[in-house]
Amino acid sequence: MGEGRDTEVLGEAELAEISRSAIPRSYPARTVIVSEGDRSDALYVILEGRCRAYVSDENGREAILSDMGPGEYFGEVAMDKGPRSASVVTLEPSKLLVVPAERFRAFLAENPDFAFHFIRKLLHRIRELTRNVSGLALLDAYGRVARLLLESARDEGGRQVVAERMTQSEIASRVGCSREMVSRIFKD
Repeated sequence: MGEGRDTEVLGEAELAEISRSAIPRSYPARTVIVSEGDRSDALYVILEGRCRAYVSDENGREAILSDMGPGEYFGEVAMDKGPRSASVVTLEPSKLLVVPAERFRAFLAENPDFAFHFIRKLLHRIRELTRNVSGLALLDAYGRVARLLLESARDEGGRQVVAERMTQSEIASRVGCSREMVSRIFKD
């Protein structure tokens, strides 16, 4: 698999293999699957629907970490039995595979190809987090908004088009500034 999103998505063979160790569950839209700080030890694989990982503070402010879809998975950080580092909510009705930690560990031991996929995903996440931290430290809000839009865009006939509709609040949450600041940036 290559860099980027492909590193995060499981193929059909991998999904079929891991599903033997999993419990399928369906969740309605806007259901919190895991909460930041909770202790749980399961991996979640998205079969259908979309989920959002985010962190929040005691004042209710949120920062979006990622949106995920079919073939992607979350919860791998809790494999060390530590607290959840983020919350995850369904954005739409979703079907997930829930893989208890002990089954996941056995699955990794029995499936070295998947273990390498898992390592590549963790490395990709480290690179992404490092890039985000450097952006917060080194780029102003204008630069962070511009980077988000450029990374979200795809080429359509020589033009860069952002297909995913994002509200100013969502953009602000993704880049670590206020909605008012995003509004000002767009006006400028």
